[in-house]
Amino acid sequence: MLIQNGLVFTEEERFMPLSIRTDDDKITALISEDDKKDDKEETDTVIDASGCYVIPGLTDIHFHGCDGYDFCDNDLEAYEKIAAFCLQNGVTSICPATMTMPKELLNGICETAAAFHSMQKKGGRFSDGADLIGIHMEGPFISQAKKGAQNAAYICDPNEEDVERYLTLSGGLVKLISLAPELSNALPVIKKYKDKTAFSIAHTEADYACAKAAMDAGALHVTHLYNAMPPLHHRDSGVIGAAADTEHCYVELICDGLHISAPVVRATFRLFPDRVLLISDSMRAAGKPDGTYTLGGQDVSVHGNKAVLADGTIAGSVTPLFSCMLTAVSMGIPLEKAVAAATIHPCRSVGMDRLYGSISPGKKAHLLLLDKESLQIRQILKDGKCMKPKCDKR
Repeated sequence: MLIQNGLVFTEEERFMPLSIRTDDDKITALISEDDKKDDKEETDTVIDASGCYVIPGLTDIHFHGCDGYDFCDNDLEAYEKIAAFCLQNGVTSICPATMTMPKELLNGICETAAAFHSMQKKGGRFSDGADLIGIHMEGPFISQAKKGAQNAAYICDPNEEDVERYLTLSGGLVKLISLAPELSNALPVIKKYKDKTAFSIAHTEADYACAKAAMDAGALHVTHLYNAMPPLHHRDSGVIGAAADTEHCYVELICDGLHISAPVVRATFRLFPDRVLLISDSMRAAGKPDGTYTLGGQDVSVHGNKAVLADGTIAGSVTPLFSCMLTAVSMGIPLEKAVAAATIHPCRSVGMDRLYGSISPGKKAHLLLLDKESLQIRQILKDGKCMKPKCDKR
């Protein structure tokens, strides 16, 4: 396949007039305008990207569900539907998140996800959606006081036995573990397993010193920055200040227009240059009408783009990642920065950037063609197949 006449988002995070050659699921070459006349290789399929930006498919490393399904449903069909919805909305690789649930269920989720991942690699029906590239364990190692929409009944301290079991049952698919660093045994667990999975600070009461100690131990990620943690204070800057002081620490941002205000979004991109990760944190109501749904076994009421528990606590989002990226742009974030925050940065944060997240020879041929004027998706290209989007505009 040859994609030509578009402006391609390069690994230098800028748009360049290039052609992209692919072979099945891989990018094989980037061809400049100067080199185009010397390119004699024939191709069966030519895609005209005139009037389009060509960007990598998006990667969502923190969401719980969509289209009526949840990752904690622990069901192959549910995972198939989730992957299909994500792909139809421009997300070509996914690292869905668990909730704070019984250990037996978390064990089962790890096993089912591993089976789904294996089936995707073999081709067939499960390979038609977004690639499952990891699992994000959000809970159960969190603070009771900052649990948010998590179920308090199943919260526990970090421990080697649980981490070892989740890694083993998932076949190494657990790529990110969120935890509160003030909990007993958090630092020893981070130090022991930091080379096997990434750790993220989340749902925490940690002050600056505690958060910084966890980051120095190897936790180089912050889950949904600002949410479920102490605010940035001028005398103790907490997790936010510790992350700002820690080189290579990535921070997640839910940019749905509800969780974080526009001035704070702009300030975050300035404070964390090249370290912001856009996430959706979507739950099963994404892509569905208003109504009552569940998240982590708790009822959630959805009206418009707001999802809340009975006590009014915000329970994730219902906005797909592509819409979050466009919201960031509408708030004043340059398109190049927003695209990087939804593609290469998340892939780097979970160690999957060798194959995913950017347009480069040898990487997966996961591409979106965006209309230059509206920024809406014209075409989704994945593994040699082209499809039209069915984007949820919420």
